[in-house]
Amino acid sequence: MNNESRLQAAAAVLAESRKLARPCCRISERFGISSLADAYAVQELNTRAALARGRRLVGRKIGLTSLAVQQQLGVDQPDFGMLFADMEVADGGAIDSRRLIQPKAEGEIAFVLGHDLPAADATLGELIAAVAFVLPALEIVDSAIEDWKITLVDTVADNASSARYVLGKTPVALDALDLSLEGMVLEKNGSVASLGVGAACLGNPLDACLWLARTMAEVGRPLQAGDVLLSGALGPMVPVAAGDRLRLRLTRLGEVSCRFV
Repeated sequence: MNNESRLQAAAAVLAESRKLARPCCRISERFGISSLADAYAVQELNTRAALARGRRLVGRKIGLTSLAVQQQLGVDQPDFGMLFADMEVADGGAIDSRRLIQPKAEGEIAFVLGHDLPAADATLGELIAAVAFVLPALEIVDSAIEDWKITLVDTVADNASSARYVLGKTPVALDALDLSLEGMVLEKNGSVASLGVGAACLGNPLDACLWLARTMAEVGRPLQAGDVLLSGALGPMVPVAAGDRLRLRLTRLGEVSCRFV
């Protein structure tokens, strides 16, 4: 099997796993995929297939924003995945657990762009000028790889383990906000399940978004006005299942919630 065939086969296995909501083995081992470039190639194959089926790209998610997790996986930068319109769930809405495999939740800050960011050398000033507002966000991550036994290659190929996201409904301007100091409380069924702070996300979620803007321009999928950017977890992930209710509260950005059925 040549390299292109291996990439296509890996993409097909991941797509089938998502479709059936059943885990698969590590595609890194099964198909001998070891490089980050090949992992992103697998992700891109499934992105193109999704767009061809009529799904709509509306943003990106950033993963591996914790320095501790980066060190654990032996990398020195985050990763990214695609956000499609059908992945969004309304604030307070229900998420069908039967369509997920082994979901976990993260509390994050979402950025919504008011202007395009087409340059691979985008500056921090250009990023700040392009941000229309920020929102509290829940990201539901869900690995197709059995028991979450992932390598970097596996999670990148699997769209950075992204599945659903929920945005709050009260937009807040960036003016005078220091997002590194934004505190987070994530509650599950009324009890505190995860605590965090903006500084846990590469020191500041703005730095994560700047990395994303530059990277997406480099790979030919530049960020556009209206795009949602999930900037990375502010605290530990929380396993979730049918019957669970989540509520995320941020210091100055408000709150957002969802439930699992």
